[in-house]
Amino acid sequence: MTAPTWDPQQYLRHADHRTRPFHDLLSRIPGTPATIADLGCGAGNVTALLADRWPDARITGFDNSPQMLEQAQRYAGPGLGFAHADAATWTPAVPYDLLVSNALLQWVPGHADRFADWLDGLAPGGTFAFQVPGNFTAPSHTLLAALRESPRWKSRLSGVGDRAGAVLEPAGYLSRLTDLGCTADVWETAYLQLLTGDDPVLDWVKGTALRPVLTALAEDEEAAAAFLTEYRDLLREAYPPGPHGTVFPFRRIFAVARRGNQ
Repeated sequence: MTAPTWDPQQYLRHADHRTRPFHDLLSRIPGTPATIADLGCGAGNVTALLADRWPDARITGFDNSPQMLEQAQRYAGPGLGFAHADAATWTPAVPYDLLVSNALLQWVPGHADRFADWLDGLAPGGTFAFQVPGNFTAPSHTLLAALRESPRWKSRLSGVGDRAGAVLEPAGYLSRLTDLGCTADVWETAYLQLLTGDDPVLDWVKGTALRPVLTALAEDEEAAAAFLTEYRDLLREAYPPGPHGTVFPFRRIFAVARRGNQ
């Protein structure tokens, strides 16, 4: 399957809502790490938050999207840099005090199997912290999956962007991390986001869940427009606007795991 092409500007259209879970994750990370890896740094805006919190740290943001890395370079400076890496195969080359990942791991099949390698790349007492979406049973995702598998689109889009089982439930992450000898804090939060504008849920998923479909149909503008129209109509029914905007429930799963001192 072709890797999705990312659109940093589309992704950042909802930067306030998208960044809120990272702020909540950041608030639970202990200590003052001197070396930090941000795995899946995207457009670099959350990597910059790490630099704001720990201005003396040496921070590297890693991503496999050229489009995102180009956008991220605007945040580069003393102690803060960016590099290409694929989380499916990346292993820390130097020990880090903190490895953090924001809204990436759902795109990495079998990511929990990589935890041991990543934890081995932490300095003794180091921290591994991440957050992922837990909303794959929400209408935004189930309707998209059903539409991809419908008679009109199945031959072109069957399985494209399928992330059923993309993340573990919180108890699964807790078990994996504690089995690896970590002290782990795992929790979940459902944000009731109030989105505004025309078809705001469609605009939201254009930056994330829809990227594989838009990539697959990139050479056929007519087909892409037709798919978006069908999906838009389904989303309008599932997420009707209210007097103050459209409520979009957004469940996130968080983990902060600390490696032992040995």
